[in-house]
Amino acid sequence: MEANIAVPTDKKETWSGGGVKPFGASYGKMMMWFFILSDALTFSGFLAAYGLTRFKFIDSWPIADEVFTHVPFVHGEFPMIYVAIMTFILIFSSVTMVLAVDAGHQMKKNKVAWYMFATIIGGIIFVGSQAWEWNTFIKGSYGAVKTTDGKVLQFVKDGKQIALADFVTGERTDDRVEHTRKNGLWFQSEETIATYSVAQVLAAYNANPDIQVRTELIDNKKKTILSREEGSLQLAKTKMVVEGANLKANEYGNTIFADFFFFITGFHGFHVLSGIIINIIIFFNVILGTYEKRGHYEMVEKVGLYWHFVDLVWVFVFTFFYLV
Repeated sequence: MEANIAVPTDKKETWSGGGVKPFGASYGKMMMWFFILSDALTFSGFLAAYGLTRFKFIDSWPIADEVFTHVPFVHGEFPMIYVAIMTFILIFSSVTMVLAVDAGHQMKKNKVAWYMFATIIGGIIFVGSQAWEWNTFIKGSYGAVKTTDGKVLQFVKDGKQIALADFVTGERTDDRVEHTRKNGLWFQSEETIATYSVAQVLAAYNANPDIQVRTELIDNKKKTILSREEGSLQLAKTKMVVEGANLKANEYGNTIFADFFFFITGFHGFHVLSGIIINIIIFFNVILGTYEKRGHYEMVEKVGLYWHFVDLVWVFVFTFFYLV
């Protein structure tokens, strides 16, 4: 194996995009690696902050298997199924990107174009799935109440969580909050702007003796179900009814979970969207024969580095938010 050694030279253009190439890498590739390294440090900081915050508030942290249970166009509870499908699609898009790079090395224009197209489609499906997941998370599934001491109380029947609509009667009231610079909230969708009042929830609980309250205390990933008497004492401290998740309240548990979820998955989604746009530009360049004229497909390889990095980051995000 030939060793890399430093060679003294008086030339000023040692490396300014040309001349001597450290490790045989072009200027563009090195800059992409510098970006990937800096971005990796950024995501590491975000995930480290998430991990520390989670263990600090472990008693009130949502259980992922109870939060991410939805599948588009299918009714029922399917914990983690759709997230797993999203992850598979994104990882498979990395495979098609590898094939595109390999086809570029062989100067096979048509294959590069088809594999780039498949990569773009995979990215679009993933971003669309993230948007759907956000929408579902914001709308919520069951509803809960938040007490004056910050606890989120959920309702169960026969040991299984139930929605407020399953036992609360009466008309909902419009509690939509207009977005301002101070509150940092957005308009909720039309289906969720109306919610039940605290009085309605308390009256429904008292009228249904088979319904119990469970607290945020977690023991082996299970929340503690309170007796009717204990539940009444906790409900007496109810401050507001919560349906869905936003930056102010979260029916699944600690609000900070929603803050991290929106920020980190949104930041990653922005990376994926940026990658899709870049891939589309590269795709049309391939179709136009730009890289055939240059005699190489290095640009495909450079955007491939970025795409693989984005996919790798999702593996860590997936692990932190959905599996641990």
